[in-house]
Amino acid sequence: MGLLTVLDQAVAALKVPLGEDDRAQGWTDDLRREVQEEISINRSVLRRHGTGMVRHLRPRFDEWMEHESVQPGRLRDLVGDVQRSLVEARVTA
Repeated sequence: MGLLTVLDQAVAALKVPLGEDDRAQGWTDDLRREVQEEISINRSVLRRHGTGMVRHLRPRFDEWMEHESVQPGRLRDLVGDVQRSLVEARVTA
């Protein structure tokens, strides 16, 4: 799956209102919106300027989730996939 596809899917998933499980894992509406916005900005940069710009992005979603005490689950896995995809793309860029 391509990098932009991963980002597209993450943005779409994070636009959906939180469920009970998501809230139990530590997600809030504000956090969901902030993470969605950050991923959306990264996606826009890559679309506008090309995927070579990935080497200038510094994804720190894992640290962010840790700081916010978000527990493992569907959305944290999704955000983790975004971070892994960005890091892998940096290596190959």
